Amino acid sequence: MPLDLRRRFEHPPRAVRAVVRAVTAIELGIGAAALLLILFTVLAQALQRYLPVDGWSWTGELARFSLVWLTFVVAGVLVTREGHISIEMIDMVPRLRRVVRVVSCLIVAATGLALTVAAWELVQEQGFIESPSMRMPMSWLYAISMIGFVSATVRSLVAAATYAVLGVPEPTYDELGAPTS
Repeated sequence: MPLDLRRRFEHPPRAVRAVVRAVTAIELGIGAAALLLILFTVLAQALQRYLPVDGWSWTGELARFSLVWLTFVVAGVLVTREGHISIEMIDMVPRLRRVVRVVSCLIVAATGLALTVAAWELVQEQGFIESPSMRMPMSWLYAISMIGFVSATVRSLVAAATYAVLGVPEPTYDELGAPTS
């Protein structure tokens, strides 16, 4: 393997690192905003039960949409930080570790690409449909989710290439034998 390629993966250019940090910050910002929306809309729903005012039907709808956005928009960040649920039994077999990680990243990338295409089609087709309470175009629901699908796809491809070039880091375990990050 060329030394220059290995060096590029070990020390990516400053501009690439800056872009990755910025995209990660945007994704986490959208995720944090969605989490806060869930908190406040569910809190508003709970308070409405005890107040002598009519309830706002849009709060439940916004909470559900925010949960969808939170789930999908941070998917790419979880891929980069290896935060997804995974079975790490294969990590104990050093010869298979690299191959399994590369293949699993490629499967995640293929899934992310399929979801991106599906979300794009829904954005195109669902633009005229509005949510019942908020009257929000349903294309917004799919467009924000698509950000996470694109991110997960790109980050999975980068992870697959990184594992292929640099290998997989050795797993670390705590005093109880549980894997640590």
